[in-house]
Amino acid sequence: MGLTARILIAMLAGIVVGVLFNFLNSSQLLGSGITGVINSYLTGGLFDVIGRIFIASLKLMVVPLVLVSLVCGACALSEGHRMGPLAGKTLLLYMLTTAVAITLALCMALIVQPGVGVDVAPPGGAFQPKESPPLSDVLVNIFPTNPVAAMAQGNMLQIIVFALLMGYAISRCGEPGQRVASFFNDLNEVILRMVGVLMVFAPYGVFALLAKTFAELGVEFIWELGKYFLVVLITLLLHAFGVYSLLLKCLSGLNPVQLFKKMRPAQVFAFSTASSAATIPVTLSTVEKRLGVDNKVAAFTVPLGATINMDGTAIMQGVATAFMAQMYGIEIGLAGYLTVILTATLASIGTAGVPGVGLVMLAMVLQQVGLPLEGIALVMGVDRLLDMVRTAVNITGDAVVSVIVAKSEGALSVETFNNRNYDSVANAATP
Repeated sequence: MGLTARILIAMLAGIVVGVLFNFLNSSQLLGSGITGVINSYLTGGLFDVIGRIFIASLKLMVVPLVLVSLVCGACALSEGHRMGPLAGKTLLLYMLTTAVAITLALCMALIVQPGVGVDVAPPGGAFQPKESPPLSDVLVNIFPTNPVAAMAQGNMLQIIVFALLMGYAISRCGEPGQRVASFFNDLNEVILRMVGVLMVFAPYGVFALLAKTFAELGVEFIWELGKYFLVVLITLLLHAFGVYSLLLKCLSGLNPVQLFKKMRPAQVFAFSTASSAATIPVTLSTVEKRLGVDNKVAAFTVPLGATINMDGTAIMQGVATAFMAQMYGIEIGLAGYLTVILTATLASIGTAGVPGVGLVMLAMVLQQVGLPLEGIALVMGVDRLLDMVRTAVNITGDAVVSVIVAKSEGALSVETFNNRNYDSVANAATP
């Protein structure tokens, strides 16, 4: 059985086990003693430990993989003087897809009106958002003062800047640079092999993560804010299968169905981990080995996309803004919605390194249009599952942009992209 099939089975099994445990816990059919054992030793014990170890193992690979892959890619790009055009295209496409995402979200929310008739009292009291940093500080903090500290803290934008600078310098150092580049290329192969070893245990990690999530949340929480939940979910799916397909077909001429089929392992990973950063090793391997994107392009576009490409988060912000305006009966008008589009698009880059970035961005957007921040506490009730879906959407966007940019740069193997033998490609890629 292929790894993709095993991961999908583990995902479904985790959901079923989680929902069953939640039902047993809420109904008390087995008595408080047995349900206490389930909660303590399985949900809060075994599943929690396995899930956290799996996430920690994924995050272990992120910094070395991004640094080494990006240094290798920057070396190759700098030799051909293509760094500037590639970076420009990538940033433009990421900002374009984010703007389209939030526009689509606002249109859906204005048509469906999920906030009409909703009780304005948020559960658990008011939400206290973290203070968003000034734009000047954000721009300065992109550039590292200490690359070792940036890697220790997992500051992806600073790591990307340092790796690009180092790769450029290596490509300009002649023979010493060639020796260093050869070392990084060999190291890149070793790190990819480490990722392959980790992927063997992926189904167990996916099962534990989803079993714990659904055991704690159940499915009934979705109905509390069902209309809002469905609008966000449908918009995410429309953006993933509609906007991305159209963009890929128009700008590269390639078949979107092929991309979606080959991205399934990475999408499952993103769904189960709800972290674009933790999914970088799988996304990068899938984009290179399954979709045929050259490493010199993928090593730049994928880590950058995991950091600043937040289409799924932008969709949540658009729907949540309209939802809260309708819920509180506040009319923000066309100018207000245009402000939401602009703020969310720019904030997707500006707040990339901030913890809890989605809620920070939402707080920034609400402040711009004068909506009360207390409503954030209400939507947080269903945000966990939506976060899992929008992370899968985000990494799909990373792959689409990577393929489009690679095609325009002549760095895409169309033969690999069109190869329908998914199993053999998957075995070579190991995601």
